[in-house]
Amino acid sequence: MKKLSVLLFAMFVSLVVSAQNGAYSKGDKLLNVGIGLNSYYSGGIPVGASFEYGITEDISVGANIDYLSHKYGGFGSDWKFTALYFGGRANYHFNTLLNINNDKVDVYAGVGLGYRSFKWKDSDFEGSGLKSSYGSGVYFGILAGGKYYFTDNIGGFLELGATGSTNVRLGVAFKF
Repeated sequence: MKKLSVLLFAMFVSLVVSAQNGAYSKGDKLLNVGIGLNSYYSGGIPVGASFEYGITEDISVGANIDYLSHKYGGFGSDWKFTALYFGGRANYHFNTLLNINNDKVDVYAGVGLGYRSFKWKDSDFEGSGLKSSYGSGVYFGILAGGKYYFTDNIGGFLELGATGSTNVRLGVAFKF
């Protein structure tokens, strides 16, 4: 999976290098909705969304939410976990710095800070305390990403890094 992530990012970077001012501007409202291509946990498909507002020509701030749940079992046992991440994020858009003049391309990197709620249920140990929070707490994330807009307001995005319960997210980007 790591090799696939590196290959996808390299392909995106090569597209950006050939691009010439970017698709991001002050005042933009950005919505990303996507799925994780892998999970930090054993199973499930992470889904997430983020919303950001452009406060300067290079910086956007906003919020994100990420959800992952998985149920599995065998030999008469059932286990289930649910992870919910929510918090704030800030991104620096490199379009001006890299002199990207293509209004379809947006390259960015950022940080996130929030809360992770992790619930675990094990049917074998109902009274043991495992049917409670496990690993919940504050999380810090860092990411690099890019968007390509197919129209003025709709595109695709790829993010790599700690973006919730995944380190590779792919999805649809909307700009308002």
